[in-house]
Amino acid sequence: MTAQLTDRIKIPAGFWAALRALGLSAADLIRLARLPLAVLTDQVAVTTSQYFAIWQAMQELTGDAAIGIKLATALPSGQLPPSLLAAYHARDYREALQRMSRYKQLCAPERLHFSEEGEACLVTLEWLNTNQTEPAALVDASMATLLEIGRRGSGEAIAARLVELARPKTNASAHENHFGCRVDFDAQRNRLHLHRSDLGRTFIAYNSELLDLLTPALDQALAERQSAHSFSETVRWLLVRQLSGGRPDIPAVARELGVSERTLQRRLGSEGTSFQLLLTTARRERARELLADSSLDIDEVAFLLGYEDQSSFFRAFRLWEGETPSNWRALHRNRGTLQ
Repeated sequence: MTAQLTDRIKIPAGFWAALRALGLSAADLIRLARLPLAVLTDQVAVTTSQYFAIWQAMQELTGDAAIGIKLATALPSGQLPPSLLAAYHARDYREALQRMSRYKQLCAPERLHFSEEGEACLVTLEWLNTNQTEPAALVDASMATLLEIGRRGSGEAIAARLVELARPKTNASAHENHFGCRVDFDAQRNRLHLHRSDLGRTFIAYNSELLDLLTPALDQALAERQSAHSFSETVRWLLVRQLSGGRPDIPAVARELGVSERTLQRRLGSEGTSFQLLLTTARRERARELLADSSLDIDEVAFLLGYEDQSSFFRAFRLWEGETPSNWRALHRNRGTLQ
């Protein structure tokens, strides 16, 4: 359970720097994603759903099928987040990938499955906190970053062996040119195949002294993230899960956590929140996901969120988004954001 609790992504400064290098306006991007401009500050984290909205807006803003690849290659080496910095200064490409796999969740709730099979090295991408489809630009950026670290670290033009993309086929020329290999669409998963023979390539940026400083700090941060989640984060995760099976309530959550209802409310209060506030947040995020499914009627969405009637859901949603559920769905369908 703990691997799925923290749904907070702090966007690194290098991301905004890469946007500027590509001539894109961060403010325009955030507005198109319908997020507050406060996201542009270093102190504000976003949820997975909001993070996906940013990448979806990037695709809409540029209309460029290769924008994710371009962003990854524009990421300045001097502004890499700590987890990527540790990979960039690794001994060789194999160690770099292992470090990226280990520390990825310090950046985002995403897991990299890394394995060596025969002549190939396979890296599979898996997001932990959502059932939403990962935006194409984000998939491309993640895979391009894996390859870019190898290229920058070794100083050599490493090519991939195969790219698998779990989306319908489009013009693959830009992807094939960048990755230097065939691209298979309509795959079961998003997966990057590398040549196992490339993993031993020595990194010219190898810095053992820097790694001696970075590694203990990263390991400590990872341990804290995996084992010391706040009580409110745990409750919120349970609420999101229970929304799928009915209307969550305090007794049910307290029973699952093995605490009394009074203790549950007291501990939430000590963290500056409440059961109702966490339930509202969980409902809002789940509402956006359900409305993205055009096969569901509005009354079905209301029922799945635990509302007794559609009018209660309408009132709540207008407070959250400033739109009725129907208008919000129509707006996002017109912008092409529904999956």
